[in-house]
Amino acid sequence: MDISIKITDRKGKTHEVKVPTDMGLNLMQVVRAYELEPNGTVGVCGGMAMCPTCQCYAVNDINLPEKREAEEATLSRLLHVKKNSRLSCQIPITGELEGLEIELAPQF
Repeated sequence: MDISIKITDRKGKTHEVKVPTDMGLNLMQVVRAYELEPNGTVGVCGGMAMCPTCQCYAVNDINLPEKREAEEATLSRLLHVKKNSRLSCQIPITGELEGLEIELAPQF
């Protein structure tokens, strides 16, 4: 099954992408796969919740998985953090994300 997600890149352009739910992807990998930002600027730590490069803002009210300790720790030391900040590498793609809208945080 594919779901639709809207991703606003760092230049303010919104992309509606289709994403399979059966490949074990996370949201950071989707941003990279669709090449929505220059290579090497998203997911520098490889999805380990240790860097700021995949920070995003959840725009709409979709039920996201709870933040784990590593994500909380990384977000606590980043710039541009908002109440709705998440690390996209920590959000697995599931059917529950249908209709999710995110905005990529500015680069540090």
